[in-house]
Amino acid sequence: RDWRRGKAICKATLQRELGLPEQPEVPLIGFVGDLSDREGIDLIVRILPDWAEYRDVQWVLLGSGDPRYERLITALAEKYPRRVAARTDSCDALTHQIEAGTDIALLPRQAGPCGERQLQSLRYGTVPVVRATGVLADTVTDVNDDTLAAGTATGFHFREYSEMVMEEALDRACNTYAAHRSVWDQLVARGMREDWSWSRTARQYADLYRKTVTRHKRTSLG
Repeated sequence: RDWRRGKAICKATLQRELGLPEQPEVPLIGFVGDLSDREGIDLIVRILPDWAEYRDVQWVLLGSGDPRYERLITALAEKYPRRVAARTDSCDALTHQIEAGTDIALLPRQAGPCGERQLQSLRYGTVPVVRATGVLADTVTDVNDDTLAAGTATGFHFREYSEMVMEEALDRACNTYAAHRSVWDQLVARGMREDWSWSRTARQYADLYRKTVTRHKRTSLG
């Protein structure tokens, strides 16, 4: 009934539990996934030192995998404890806390099939920033003048697999959060209303079936 209040509580709780300053005005970016190049962690660690040093943004990273990346994100969290929190153990409860408490979900996936994280983010009122590939492109609608006017925008896309292009998308998201809060609220509200359940899919299949049967009857009569 009041997602703004609920989101603020989830964000403050997450910041407190991870040792980050409780700063509601600062964008909180979350990454949850395997620490592998396939998931795009290589792009994140290339930009994270500069973002932690110079930008008023907080980061939460949860995942395990390549020991090199585990050591790197842990070291960054130790160096920038007010800007970066990192966990390299698996915890379902913390996964949901991150989904609920962050403002931005970063999914810079390189290739391969995608799971459901972007859908969970939308339900939790967390705006996805995704590489526009496969299911990520299909389930997250990029922000532009047309999609904002139509009320269909739910997140931010970037296409080229590079840290520079990913940074541009993150900049768009952070600037929208900071300077265009009415637009941000529109994205959150639309994302929370999105229906990607099997009920929606079943209705689409039923509709397709009815149209096919109708077309077949018309063809037969003709």
